[in-house]
Amino acid sequence: MDALELLHQRRSMGKLAGPAPTAEQLDALYRAALRAPDHKEMTPYRFIEISGEGLDRLGELFAQSDYQANPHIDEGNLDAARKKPKRAPMIIAVIANVTPGLPKVPPVEQIISAGCAAHAMLYAAYAQGLGAMWRTGTYAHDKTVWRGLGLGDQEELIGYLYLGQPGGRYPGMQIRNPDDYVERWT
Repeated sequence: MDALELLHQRRSMGKLAGPAPTAEQLDALYRAALRAPDHKEMTPYRFIEISGEGLDRLGELFAQSDYQANPHIDEGNLDAARKKPKRAPMIIAVIANVTPGLPKVPPVEQIISAGCAAHAMLYAAYAQGLGAMWRTGTYAHDKTVWRGLGLGDQEELIGYLYLGQPGGRYPGMQIRNPDDYVERWT
């Protein structure tokens, strides 16, 4: 698959099965991430690989988050929260490590760099035949989850990359016309 085909064809796969990516596949994902645009070569991001019993631990963090938001939540909803990480055999949490106060590299650039690293990992997964989906939602912005993952004061969770083998057919792609999104100044 050439680069343009990859860029034009990549799609998210929400239905994932085992096995988790191999060590070689993960190495390719991380090498792709480390090529993200990065003003001043700060590498303002890090990753947490979550698999096996780690998925249970993450599920408990999700349930704690829901309970903190609503102490009257029923056990069925807490169980549903606990199961969410098990939608994939592996999850990689992508974390921006922001250094404030840099005049030439504002926090937003550092966060975008971490987002570009996650983006590169998605494309590297697709190029290797893996299924992948970038998930955010409440659990990506929750301080209970952040503390449970060990995030520092200057860190932000960018999202979760759910990874595995494609567990179904890729959904159809909506074809968009670039002209609908481009303003040209000539």
